[in-house]
Order: sequence, then structure tokens, then C-alpha cells
Amino acid sequence: MVILILVGVLWYSSLFFQSFFLHRYAAHQTYTMSKTTEKITFILTWLCQGPSYLSAYGYGIMHRMHHAYTDTEKDPHSPKYDNSLFAMMWKTKNIYQDINNKRITVHQKFTKNIPQWKRFDSFAGSRGSRVFWIVIYTVLFAFLTTAWWQWLLLPILFAMAPIHGVIINWFGHIYGYINFKTTDTSKNLFRFDFLMMGEGYHNNHHKHSNRANFGGVHWYEIDVTYLIMRILDKIGVIQLKMSALKA
Repeated sequence: MVILILVGVLWYSSLFFQSFFLHRYAAHQTYTMSKTTEKITFILTWLCQGPSYLSAYGYGIMHRMHHAYTDTEKDPHSPKYDNSLFAMMWKTKNIYQDINNKRITVHQKFTKNIPQWKRFDSFAGSRGSRVFWIVIYTVLFAFLTTAWWQWLLLPILFAMAPIHGVIINWFGHIYGYINFKTTDTSKNLFRFDFLMMGEGYHNNHHKHSNRANFGGVHWYEIDVTYLIMRILDKIGVIQLKMSALKA
């Protein structure tokens, strides 16, 4: 039971910062925050994503490219042009690294106002940092596991952020329902998104990409990440943009 609680806490905390910081802030800038708060959020993202830490710079640019080129050959991750889920993950990894390491030229429209903390990203995304977290997680499992099958959950923790991404970018373009007709294959994975904290309302998001609330089209489409954002806005940690609140 303790292991399942640990995995659950890491799953949802990692997912929250991927959705809240990397997606809705870095890529879509649905809210603003102070530079101090931004740096704290960088650190919290590293603490929660651990060995699968993603930089706001690489993620933000790649996600903007996904929206600009959805379901075309230029899409960084599309089931339409990748033969398998693993082929898409490998392609996405290579493009992400090429962006972070400046190995490809990126149009300035994709880099505008993207948050970046170069020194911290170099540390948090380094091999040493990733090995550190792998060791920490492995030691925790060594002390807490009570059955052999629980060890099968450990690789999930090592690749948490990419797994979150592939759930949406692969399955969210194949399975589910649609509220809006779009020019792409985006779909809503769940009626109530218990698994992805609102990220599963992918069709809604592709229709209104700069909207802070990914749900809300139907009463049962509850975007948990957005609800937390509203609380953070109320207490002054972030400031939601008026344009991001409009349907």
C-alpha cells in the first residue's frame, strides 16, 4: 500500500507541474508570475519529475510546434506519421534534445517569451541528476516494497514525464470523443479526467489552445489543474490572464 501511495503522489505531482508549468505557462502563457516564483517552480518541477525532468524551454517550443503542425509531417509527435507508440516517443526525445542543445533552427514565433533558466536546466537535465533520482527511487523501493510485482512500477517512475506525454499525444489522437470539429485528430480521453488532471480534454484544448480551462464544455468535464490554478490566482501566487479565461 505504501508503494502505491508513493507512486500515486509522484504521478500526480509530476503531472501537475508538467501541465501547470510546462504546458499552460511555458507553452501557452495562460498566466503570469514573478521571476522569483518562476524559479521556485523550476525547482519544484525538478523535485517532482525527478529523473524525467523536462525543461520549460524545450517542452514549450516543441508543444507550440505541435499546435502549429498538428498531424502533419512537421508535428514533433503524431500517431499519423509514426509507426508505433515507441517510435513516436523516440522521435519526440530527439527533437526535444535538438531544441535544447540548439542543434536545429527554430522560428522565433516558437521561442517568444519562453521561460528559460539555462544553468538550472543544465544541472536538472544532466545525466548526474537523473542517476541521482534513479538511485533515490530504487532505495525507496528496496525499503518499501512488500511484493515482487511492485518493482514493475519502478520503471514508470523513471520515465514519468514521457509517459504523461505519450498518453495525450498518442492515445489522445486515437481514442475518445470530440466536442469540436477541428482540422486534426485530437480527442477527449475521458468524460471526467481522473488520470491526467485535465490534460485528457485534448480536443477541447486544440479548439481553444490559449484557454486556461481545458474542460468545462460539459458539467462533467472537470479540469483539476485549472481549479488549482484558480486558487493560486486568488491567493496571488499567479495572475491568470483575462484572455485565457474566455471561451
